Amino acid sequence: MIIKRDRYLGQLIRKMGNGQIKIVTGVRRCGKSFLLFELFRSYLRSQGVEDRRIIELSLEDDVNARYRNPMELGAYVRARAEEADKRYFVLIDEIQNVAEVPNPWLEGGDKIGFVDVLLGLMKVEHLDIYVTGSNSRMLSSDVVTAFRDRGDEVRLFPLSYREFRSAYGDGDEDAWREYYTYGGLPRVLALEGHKEKADYLQNLFANTYKRDVLERYQIRNDKDVLDDLMNVLASSVGSLTNPNKLANTFKSVKGRKINPATLDAYMGYLVESFLLDRAYRYDIKGKRYIDTPLKYYFTDLGLRNACLNFRQLEENHIMENIIFNELKARGYSVDVGVVERRTRNGEGAEVRAQLEVDFAARFGGRTYYVQSALNIDDEAKRLQETESLRRIADSFKKIVVVKDHITPWNDDNGIAYIGIRDFLMNEDSLEDL
Repeated sequence: MIIKRDRYLGQLIRKMGNGQIKIVTGVRRCGKSFLLFELFRSYLRSQGVEDRRIIELSLEDDVNARYRNPMELGAYVRARAEEADKRYFVLIDEIQNVAEVPNPWLEGGDKIGFVDVLLGLMKVEHLDIYVTGSNSRMLSSDVVTAFRDRGDEVRLFPLSYREFRSAYGDGDEDAWREYYTYGGLPRVLALEGHKEKADYLQNLFANTYKRDVLERYQIRNDKDVLDDLMNVLASSVGSLTNPNKLANTFKSVKGRKINPATLDAYMGYLVESFLLDRAYRYDIKGKRYIDTPLKYYFTDLGLRNACLNFRQLEENHIMENIIFNELKARGYSVDVGVVERRTRNGEGAEVRAQLEVDFAARFGGRTYYVQSALNIDDEAKRLQETESLRRIADSFKKIVVVKDHITPWNDDNGIAYIGIRDFLMNEDSLEDL
């Protein structure tokens, strides 16, 4: 099954020959190897690049085990790129499998690993280098920093609904239900029935993703705290929270006293490993960020649901998570908008309250305010859902995304309304409204 990932293929194409190491990052099993070895390689061939000028290595394969030594890897690539007047494309999968070895020229000195060999290869002018990685060392969001600002990251997300829908076949309602239940990891599309899909996602979550976090950050004594934390965040996806609030939850529900600093660190680990993403609050009128609390979203809804044993499938929270992921995948910077409302109580005293805009999405000089609403069945519900949007004084677009299939329309306040699937299926839906 070939699923086009044009959004990311286009990024690789635009970065060709830019003199940096292209690093494809993202949560495990989201399709990094397929993007590099199938889609990008096919593009190179379509442009007339000969096979001998495409140097491919999967360091997960046992036949390539010798190249897990950085010295052997560097020597192999240089030997293959023998014609200095031709550009060679180096595609290396699972680069983290390169071992660290003692520096043979410096006794007792630092070890040499994959960062060193790639930085060395980058200096060979006729090499254009692309790598992926899948364990905790390469999942971390600080991976580009390891390349001393010489890495150019392509962040790969699980399948968008548009990509998922292209491979699902007939049945729009079935496709939507499958997507919000089992998420966008490509392998899920090849599995049959709830048991196969649920077993795959739960095993992947427990034996791969969680293990990566435990190993990278050497969490030994608080494994159950990490489990409980992920369950709490999964149950309250899209809710405002902070370490102190979570610590109180642990104390009242679990009867355990957990240092808020520990919970803050663990949440940071989950974000760095791309399992979670977070959205900061932004005061729209005051044009400033509010430090706490934040909102947390799962990178893949199938993993979120697997974490909860598929017990909590509330479409309102799931839909909000899907919209957040889509905006991030489209390249927007996404915050939670905050608007202040001032009213008078029965005694005439001023009462202040904060209203929330689900997402303030920015790209370049453009901003879009996006509200997720499961439905707007009547006028009272519509006015309730749009109160925060109506209090924003600037001229940027204001959009409400609803669950139902509707014909896109604009109200008298200039607020646009669109159904979730139309929003997801059109890459330019925000601009087109």
